[in-house]
Amino acid sequence: MPIYDIGLEQVSLAFATKTIFTDVTQGVFEGDRIGIVGRNGDGKSTLLHLFNGTQEPDTGRVTKRGGLSFGMLDQRDPLDDNATVRQAALEGREDYEWASETRSREIVEALLGGISLDARIGSLSGGQRRRADLARLLLKDWDILALDEPTNHLDVVTIHWLAEHLKTRWGKGQGALLLVTHDRWFLDEVCESMWEVHDGTIDPFEGGYSAYMLQRVERDRQADVREARRRNLARKELAWLSRGARARSTKQKFHVKQARELIADVPPLRNTLELKQMATSRLGKQVVDLIGVTQVFAAENGVTVDGTPRPDAVRPAFMGDADTAGAAAIDPDVAEMAASASRVDVVRPMYAEPQTYGAVELAVDDLSTDPRLRDAGVAFAPTVTSDSSAERPDAPSVTGGEPSARSASSGEGATLQDATGEATALPATSAAHKVSVTGRKVLDDVTWLIGPGDRFGIVGANGAGKSTLLKILDGSITPTAGHVNIGKTVRFAVLSQRLDELEALGKYKVKEVLSRYKPSYIVDGKEVTPGQLMERLGFEAAQLMTPIRDLSGGQKRRMQLLLILLDEPNVLIMDEPGNDLDTDMLAVMEDLLDTWPGTLIVVSHDRYLLERVTDQQFALIGGKIRHLPGGVADYLAMTEAIKAGRDPFAGDAASNRRKGSAGATGTATPADDAAGIADDAAAPEHGSQSGNGGATGTATVGGTPKLTGKAFHEASKRVSQIERKLAKLEEEKSELETRMAAHDPSDYAGLNEMNVRLLTIAEETEPLEVEWMELSEQLE
Repeated sequence: MPIYDIGLEQVSLAFATKTIFTDVTQGVFEGDRIGIVGRNGDGKSTLLHLFNGTQEPDTGRVTKRGGLSFGMLDQRDPLDDNATVRQAALEGREDYEWASETRSREIVEALLGGISLDARIGSLSGGQRRRADLARLLLKDWDILALDEPTNHLDVVTIHWLAEHLKTRWGKGQGALLLVTHDRWFLDEVCESMWEVHDGTIDPFEGGYSAYMLQRVERDRQADVREARRRNLARKELAWLSRGARARSTKQKFHVKQARELIADVPPLRNTLELKQMATSRLGKQVVDLIGVTQVFAAENGVTVDGTPRPDAVRPAFMGDADTAGAAAIDPDVAEMAASASRVDVVRPMYAEPQTYGAVELAVDDLSTDPRLRDAGVAFAPTVTSDSSAERPDAPSVTGGEPSARSASSGEGATLQDATGEATALPATSAAHKVSVTGRKVLDDVTWLIGPGDRFGIVGANGAGKSTLLKILDGSITPTAGHVNIGKTVRFAVLSQRLDELEALGKYKVKEVLSRYKPSYIVDGKEVTPGQLMERLGFEAAQLMTPIRDLSGGQKRRMQLLLILLDEPNVLIMDEPGNDLDTDMLAVMEDLLDTWPGTLIVVSHDRYLLERVTDQQFALIGGKIRHLPGGVADYLAMTEAIKAGRDPFAGDAASNRRKGSAGATGTATPADDAAGIADDAAAPEHGSQSGNGGATGTATVGGTPKLTGKAFHEASKRVSQIERKLAKLEEEKSELETRMAAHDPSDYAGLNEMNVRLLTIAEETEPLEVEWMELSEQLE
C-alpha cells in the first residue's frame, strides 16, 4: 500500500438513508492537483470533511503525515458575525503588512476589493462573506489546500485570477490541491488528475476534465454500463470539447485521433438553421430591440426639476423598497458598488469596473408616477391637485421609452410634497417638467438587436449592470432614455438566481404541480410527457410524490427550469443557470437547451457553460455591450488592458463619431492595437445606427473594413452557407476519387467524365474559398 501524505484506508461511511463510501482506500501525494466530481449527494464534500477531521468514518481510518497542515474552504464559513473584515479575513494584519508582499496584496485586492475592512462580517452579503473566507484561507501557507466550490459568487475576472493563483501557488512537486467545483473550465485549467465519486467508490483519472471525459466514455463503452443516458451525455459533451471549444484547442490533453474515433457517430449538438426556422415561426421577425437605451441610477444631489435642485427626491442606491424601486431592488451588485464608495478603509480592487457618469434630461408630465424616474432611483411624493391625485401604473410601458403613466390633472393650487413634508408650489400649467437626472450610467446609449433563434451569452464583472440589462430586456423596468421594442408574439420566461417561484408551491407534491400542465410535449421531434422530461433532468419516478419544499437545492433548481420550459416561452432569459447543479446535471441541462428552438439569453460567470449553450458572447463593460468574437478570452484581454492602465477601446473610431449624438450602438467595440490588445482578441463594432433603428454599416480597424450590424449578420449567414457548400463539394470530390480508383481503367469515357466533374468541383471551390476568407477576416 502506498504511503500517502493524507489518505483513507478501507473507509466506510453511511448516513441514515444513504451509503457514502464502502471500503475506500485513496490518498493524496505532495504535488497532486486533484479535481473531484460527482453527482450532488454522492459524497464530494463529505470526502473533504473526512480529510479535514471534521467527519469520522464508520470503519477504517484517515492517515496523515506528521506536521501536515490542511486548510479547507467549506461551503459554510466559520467567520464571526461580530468581527470586522480586518479581524476575520486578515486576522488583524495592518495595511502595511499585507500590502508589502506581492502575493498577499494580490489576494486582498482580488477578493476583498471594494469591501471596507472595518465592516462587520454580519453586515456583508453572502458573496462578500464567501470572498472574505477564501481570502483568510489563501493568506496562510498550507501543505494541502481543499476548496469546496471556491468559484461561487466570483465573477469571470476573479475566477481567472484564482486559477492562475492556484497554478503558481506552489512550486512543481510541492503542496497539494483538492478541488470540488462544478466549473468545468476551472477544473480543466487547474487540475492534473480527477477523482469521480459515485456509488460508494472513488475512481481516479489522469489529466484534467477533458481527459477525464475521454476516459469515462471509454470506460463506459468497455463496461457497457446500465446508465446509458449518462454515457451519451458524456459523449456529447466530449464532442463539443473536441469540435468547438476554441479556448481548449491549443491545450488538448488527449489524443485527437482517438477522440474523433470515439465521437464519430455522435450527431451535431444542434442544427442552428433548423432552430432558427422553428423560432421564426413561433416568434416572427422581431424579438427585442434596444434602441439608444440609457439607464441611469441617480447620485446624491443628482436630480433637478425645472432647474431647481431636488436632493430630497434621490433614494440612496443601497436603499430600495416596494414603493420606490431603488438600485438595490433592481441590481444589488450595482447598489453595493455605490454604497461601498462612501465607506472608509475600502480595499482598492484588483480590477475596477469602468464606470460612466453623466446626466439625462427628460420631459416629465407627472413626477410621482413616471416609470423612468422611479426605475432611476428617484422618488417624488404624489402630486396633489384640485381635482384628483395621479395613480401609479401597475406596469410601465417599455415601447417607445415614453412614460405610460396618466398625466396628473393640472389646476390652481397644485403642490408637491417633499420627503420632509413641506409643500412646494408647482406651476399651474399642463406643460411637462424638465427633469435632469445625474448619476452612474449602467447602460450608456446602447443599441442591441436580438432576433428569433439568437443564442447570446452575456459576461461582465459584478456591478457591471447585468441584472439591470435583463430587466430592461423583459420589460420589468423602463430605461431612463431610449426605446425598448418587444415583438408582439414574444413570451418571456426568466430563470432567476432566486427560487421564489417555488416557495409558493412548497406544500404541493411534484406530481400535483406537473398535473397543471399539458399531458405531452414535442421535444427533439418526439412526444414526451412532463414526467419523462423530469427524468431527463435527473429526477426519479419515486420523487413524484415528494413535496416541493423537501427537494434539495439542486433539485429545486432543476424543477424551476422544468416548469419554465413547460410554460412554452419563446424567449428564455437565464441568470446564472448553473447554480446548485453538478457537472452531470449541467450536461443534462445543456442537452435540453440544445433542442430548445427559441431565443436564448444567458448571463453566467461559468465560461464553459456560456460558450457551450450560446453561439455568440457579449460583454457588458463600461456601459456598453461589446461583441466577443473570441469568446470569454476576448473579455479577459480587455480587462487585462484596463488593469494595466490602457484603454482597450481607444481605437474605436465609430465611438468617437457618435459622441454627443443619439442612437449609438452597443453591440461590439474593436480593441485598439496600440493599446496592447492582440488582433485576435479585438471585437468588431456593430456600427452606427440606421434611420430605422437598426445597427448597420462598417467599422475600420487597422485598415481592414469590419462588418457591423445587419451587414455582420448577413455575412455570418453567408459564411455558414459557404461552409455547407464546401463540405458538400468536398464530400462529392472524395466520392468521385473513390469511384475513379475502383473504375475499370479501360473505360476512358467514364474516367474522363468523372475527371471533368473533378475539375468543375475545383473551379467551384476556389472562388468560394476566397470569399470565405475575405468574409472571415471582416468578421474576426
